[in-house]
Amino acid sequence: MIRTGGPRSLGVPSSEARLRFDTELQELGGGPRRRLLMVDDEPAFELSFYCGTCPLLFRRLETAREKLSLESMQERLIGSLDDPDDPDGGGVIEAFGALLPEGEYLPLLLSVEPRLIIPGKEGDYFSGEQVTTWGIDQFWGLPEYPHTPYYRTFETAVDADAHLYEFVVPMVPPTWNERHRVDEYAAFMGQGTVPTAVAISTLDVCRPALGLGGAPSAHWGLTHFLLDGHHKLEAAATTGRPVRLLSLLALGASLAGAEDCARLPALRAQPRSGRVTG
Repeated sequence: MIRTGGPRSLGVPSSEARLRFDTELQELGGGPRRRLLMVDDEPAFELSFYCGTCPLLFRRLETAREKLSLESMQERLIGSLDDPDDPDGGGVIEAFGALLPEGEYLPLLLSVEPRLIIPGKEGDYFSGEQVTTWGIDQFWGLPEYPHTPYYRTFETAVDADAHLYEFVVPMVPPTWNERHRVDEYAAFMGQGTVPTAVAISTLDVCRPALGLGGAPSAHWGLTHFLLDGHHKLEAAATTGRPVRLLSLLALGASLAGAEDCARLPALRAQPRSGRVTG
């Protein structure tokens, strides 16, 4: 299930936003500048490099300690969100948009069935599909490491030479969640409730200069950083049940062109399919 309208202007001046995208300043002659997701003026995640040929990346940093839930939205998000613009239902898009910097965002209302992934373990994108295409990091001699558990939710073919991978990334690890709240949501889901989570998202299209192993060389990484829903996602992954995800795709902060972003609703509505390797 996917519902979307067109892109829309949201946000507040960058100096007032609790979350924003930034580029790290470095000394003259230093290495590539890091692309960052900032929360409360602290670097929370390092993201894919601007070059477009480096591997996809979301790496949690030591200063990532804050979630951005809104107390005023909790009751509205306990169940399924059908109309995130409904003022009588709280105007969820506008409420969470006030946490973000001014810009163009594409709202996507998705159904996801999350699977919790531990880096280096079964199902890990970074030590699996990414290594197949890019190989291991030449300096470290290891795969990229995101420094956080994360959720995989969906993937599908873009075309014969590209594949879409979707991730949901918690701002803090699931081990920080309150056990009783996870259990409460698991019980709600067992009764048929489908709660709603909210995320700020990016689409990074990354293509290596030379692919390996005959695999599709372009990786479209649709990455949702959770603003609200940490307990819901863990409960859904534990019980094998779906949640609804309101994604606010940051068009100006993505490493993708307008045409690529415009394709997302149709791609996300395709059947799930794994990558075919040669």
